[in-house]
Amino acid sequence: MLHTFAAGTANAYQEKISYLAHAATHGFGFIPGTMTDVDVRQRRIVLAPILSEEGAEVLAERSLPYDFLVLAGGSRANDFGTPGVAEWCQFIDDLHEAQNFNRLFYDDLLRAAEMGTPLNIAIVGGGATGVELAAEVHQLVAIAKGYGSGLDPKLGITLIESGPRILAAFPESVAAGAHKQLSELGVRVLTSTRVVTADENGFVLADGRRIDSRLRVWAAGIRAPGPFAGIGEFEHARSGQIVVGPDLRVKGTDNVFAIGDCASLTVAPSDRPLPPTAQVARQQALHLARHLPASLQGRPIPPFRFRDLGSLVSLGKYNAFGTLGRQGFYKGGFIQGQFARLSHAALYRLHQVELHGAWRAALLWLSAMVAASVRPNIRVD
Repeated sequence: MLHTFAAGTANAYQEKISYLAHAATHGFGFIPGTMTDVDVRQRRIVLAPILSEEGAEVLAERSLPYDFLVLAGGSRANDFGTPGVAEWCQFIDDLHEAQNFNRLFYDDLLRAAEMGTPLNIAIVGGGATGVELAAEVHQLVAIAKGYGSGLDPKLGITLIESGPRILAAFPESVAAGAHKQLSELGVRVLTSTRVVTADENGFVLADGRRIDSRLRVWAAGIRAPGPFAGIGEFEHARSGQIVVGPDLRVKGTDNVFAIGDCASLTVAPSDRPLPPTAQVARQQALHLARHLPASLQGRPIPPFRFRDLGSLVSLGKYNAFGTLGRQGFYKGGFIQGQFARLSHAALYRLHQVELHGAWRAALLWLSAMVAASVRPNIRVD
């Protein structure tokens, strides 16, 4: 959902989860803080100080004991040390960053509409995040035109991908369909194009060309969050992800596990780690939740086996593309259009059911329908 929050086509406050409230109703405890280190020998994690917005210390550095530890810290985009990216580019790896981009985007939308100047946005990274963000931004501007007030700037979106095609982790049919749809929307898609520098006015490419843009988004690559990549006692992949064994246990430990994007697991006979997708993370979480209680009694955790259930990418209201899983009647089949869009929406609804239970999820759907009938579809102020 982060790309929809960034574009302003979804309400972040309606969709976000309050972990403290969720913990109170689902039988777990929640402690706010940012993990900075893990002491495997003492079996403790270290939490950074919590600071106020003014920089005053609210809570000092703390450490918490554990018997078993599960690391599920997600991932961040990887700038690969490209000069200027950290200083001049926006990221949308978490809710705060998505909302910050939305604020800048809305300001630039107003400025471009009032002054009659183009609104140029460049997105580096042709994965799902970059592709879906490009479509959502286009959708917001198209809807904004219907509200009048001169919100009709000339929009220019450039999507830059270093590989030979966008959506490299998806089947070729999905990538081709998404590329064609983006091109029809007027999005400039550049493949086999490497960015060497970012500055306040845009990007410099390896062939010497410039891509000038008012807003610059970096959505390329995957790396583990800083604290996870810096835990010296663990084995790390090149991207900083924590290397785990078939039972999702961190190599060299007996009571620390890692799942999702922050973990790197290679399953034979493949020589490449599993992709950092929500599908893999969800299956790993369910596997560990199912078998970890028994392991506390000394029973081994069986090897994790990934089941490819297919892949989907949504281009807002315009289209969606995907392939079905390798099991079933229509295994591996290509889908697009309304059925693919409904399938993509159903996955998110399933996620809500797993988080909140069927009744609470149904109430969330109902409240979303009511809100949609009385609120604008996009952020317009």
